[in-house]
Amino acid sequence: MASSAHNPSILLKRVLSLTEPSSFILCLDSVSQSSSYLIEELVFNANKSAGTNIIFVSFETNDKPEYASNFIDAENMDLAKIGQLVKSYLPSSSETRRSKNLVIVDSLNCISRSHLTQFVSSIASPHATIVATYHKDVPEVDEHGLENYPSAVELLKFISTTIMNINPILPRSLDREELNISLNRFRMPRGLNNPTFKLEFTNRRRSGRALSYEFNVDTVNHNYSIVMEAGTEDGVVETPEMLQDLATFNLSTSAKQKEAKDQVALPFLEAQSFSAGGAIVYEYEKDDDYDEEDPYEDPF
Repeated sequence: MASSAHNPSILLKRVLSLTEPSSFILCLDSVSQSSSYLIEELVFNANKSAGTNIIFVSFETNDKPEYASNFIDAENMDLAKIGQLVKSYLPSSSETRRSKNLVIVDSLNCISRSHLTQFVSSIASPHATIVATYHKDVPEVDEHGLENYPSAVELLKFISTTIMNINPILPRSLDREELNISLNRFRMPRGLNNPTFKLEFTNRRRSGRALSYEFNVDTVNHNYSIVMEAGTEDGVVETPEMLQDLATFNLSTSAKQKEAKDQVALPFLEAQSFSAGGAIVYEYEKDDDYDEEDPYEDPF
């Protein structure tokens, strides 16, 4: 697992094959590039191991996909009922099964902000991975009493363990500004929604560390090529060779040191809810050796 963190392509492959633990995978798509190809790629990798149970929760899809083991038409269904149905198709917490379980939600836009986190928690299970799509270009409905509430995207990003932001690879004759103008006028330029697309991939480790990369994903040949490590300037990724001859002491780390560093689990910090000041209290015990005389007493 530690080696996958240093190889972005392997890490993405492990997440798509459900080998890397990730309880909630959030897919952010748009009308210019939907998440359908990414979902099919994920199913392709997950089905390499036999016995994968795929539960498809549909808010927009009319027909059951071929890869789905169970199909739930949730368009006019109560959210609590959806959670009960999903749990009925999953193994109980007491059961130990080696088979993989995948819950796919085709759209979270139909759920109000006030019920988003509640819905995700209702279908969550220690034996399953949730893959849900949110259309980021669909306007969000204003809800009374939620003026100061975070947006749906912010809420979903906060609770997700893996974020996959999907964007099209634009042709040379089209730039981002022209694309936005065309889409605002409900014109769909050619060359969009291709099986090859750009993927901004963010994976949160158990230690709290977030790894972000950018890929060009080819779902036809199942190839993932890294474009640029997020957070680097001009696409330059820092390497140990860049640190040589900069100082008289060693600034680089060996592969063994990097592996040990990646395996360190950092504690989660929680804010204290009380506002009282701290104090150090020491109680003397019978075995303590201390001077009975007052050290502050005037000797004269």
